[in-house]
Amino acid sequence: MSIISIAGVGKSYGSFTALHDVDLDIRRGEIFALLGPNGAGKTTLISIVCGSVSMSRGAVTVDGADIQRDFRTTRRKIGLVPQEIALDIFATVWSTVAFSRALFGKPKDNAHIERLLRDLALWDKRDAKIIELSGGMKRRVMIAKALAHEPDILFLDEPTAGVDVELRRDMWALVRRMREQGVTIILTTHYIEEAEEMADRVGIMKGGRLLLVEEKTALMRKLGKRRMVLKLAEPVARIPAALDGWPLELEDGGRRIAYAMADGAEKGAAQIVQRLGEAGIPIRDIAMQEASLEQIFVDLVGAGS
Repeated sequence: MSIISIAGVGKSYGSFTALHDVDLDIRRGEIFALLGPNGAGKTTLISIVCGSVSMSRGAVTVDGADIQRDFRTTRRKIGLVPQEIALDIFATVWSTVAFSRALFGKPKDNAHIERLLRDLALWDKRDAKIIELSGGMKRRVMIAKALAHEPDILFLDEPTAGVDVELRRDMWALVRRMREQGVTIILTTHYIEEAEEMADRVGIMKGGRLLLVEEKTALMRKLGKRRMVLKLAEPVARIPAALDGWPLELEDGGRRIAYAMADGAEKGAAQIVQRLGEAGIPIRDIAMQEASLEQIFVDLVGAGS
């Protein structure tokens, strides 16, 4: 069942179109990763769902409620960690998080605030002013602030960009716990390995368009490229004529031959090995390689984007 439904959502600024009629359903309880280069429209789309940017056309519902007609209801269900750090630098950590909870009409709950601060390694800084914190600590406060009102949906817009390894580890541990509690999580990230590890589904955007949405495992199976890499006992100058027309490439100065395997290509792999043997080219080792989500992403959006 979808907890967020985005139908034909577009955003234009004069003659410039930032979003081109995006359709997307987010399932309840999933981790959805939205990938794309800078300027792809990821933040614009998130901002529309969260109500901070108005759409030019289309409709969005959150848990069945329209975000325009029922703004207060839908916004209370959402926590947002934006890219930019925006905090009252003279407030304390505790008051910042507690005030955010109160803004959403939630009753006072010191135990919940304490759990959040402990989970994010902020407990020892609870009485410190924001101005006294490092950039990484401020990012932790932003996360605590977004979770203060116990939202059903959490948007993470590049949450670990430019932060330390420790925060990234703590952040993903927290995401896993929240997912176990039924929270739906939508993240944008440039750290594709995180999406590969964490996400149930992946959406890829470019130029304000949603290029595809797919189960992560299905995407990697469908678009991922398997390769058989043959390490040769001696380097060769060219691929034998008996294998002309095969999808083969010489690598590492002729020391390896790589075979791009399509589905059902195992029989072809055996033929390649056989023909190399017939050509008097001994093979030292054979390895299979699977494409990563990052390779798929680069193929789809272009390495220069």
